[in-house]
Amino acid sequence: MESALDYHSALALLEWQVELGVTEAILDAPVDRYETPKQAPKPKAAPLPADDAPVVVAKREVDPVQVAKEAAKGAGDLDALRAAMAAFEHCELKRGARNLVFADGNPAGRVMIIGEAPGRDEDREGKPFVGRAGVLLDKMLAAIDMGRDVPLSKDAVYITNVLPWRPPQNRDPKPEEIAMLRPFLERHVEIVAPDVIVLMGNISCDAVLGRRGITRLRGNWQEAFGKPVIPMFHPAYLLRQPNAKREAWADLLSLKAKLGE
Repeated sequence: MESALDYHSALALLEWQVELGVTEAILDAPVDRYETPKQAPKPKAAPLPADDAPVVVAKREVDPVQVAKEAAKGAGDLDALRAAMAAFEHCELKRGARNLVFADGNPAGRVMIIGEAPGRDEDREGKPFVGRAGVLLDKMLAAIDMGRDVPLSKDAVYITNVLPWRPPQNRDPKPEEIAMLRPFLERHVEIVAPDVIVLMGNISCDAVLGRRGITRLRGNWQEAFGKPVIPMFHPAYLLRQPNAKREAWADLLSLKAKLGE
C-alpha cells in the first residue's frame, strides 16, 4: 500500500502534469457529461397561507435625513434643539462618543463660528474648541477684540460644529453623516440668527456651501442660510502650517471690516 503524498510532493507532481499539457482530471469511473435527466424535476408550488396565518408587513426603511428635519423643525429654542439632537438615534457616531458637543459662547453674539467635528478634548469636556486649536482660536479672536466670553454681545461670538459627536480616531465625517446632521445645523443658525457666519475648515465648507478646497475658498465672502459667510483656515491647520497665519490674519481683518459696515 502506497504511503500518502506530502503537500510538496503532490504539488510537484501536479506542476509536472501541467507542464506536460494536462488540462483535465480523469476520475476512476467514467462520467457521461452529455446525459440529460429522463424527467426534469417539477417546481414545488408555494404553499398558500392559511386563513388565520399572520400577515407579514415589510418594515419601512427609515430616512435619517427626514427624521432629522422633522426633529429640528420642532425645536423652538436652543434647549429644545439640544434635546432633539441628544434624542437622535440614527447616527452611529453617537454610540462611540462620550458627550454631545453642542455649542459655546454667547448666542446673542453677532458672529457664529461653525467648526468641523469634536476632537478628543472637546469630546471629553462637551464643548467645541477647547484643545490647542481652541486656545489658538481664542487668541485669534482676541486680536480683533472679540471672544466667546467677552461681556458685550456686539463683540461676542457663538461657536458650534457641523457634527456634535466625535468621529473615531478623528477621521473625516462621512457624507451621509454630514447630510443627516445638517438639518440640525440649519435650525441652529435660524435660532441664533447671527449677522455673520465663519466656516472653519473644509468640512464646514462642505456642509454649508457644498464645496471643499479651503485654500481657494478662504477669505472670499459668500452667502448661505441667508447670511454672509466667510471660510477660514481651521486653527488646527494653522498649528500644522504656521506660514498660513498671514492669510488667517487677513481673513480676521476682513471679518472685522464686515461687522463695521
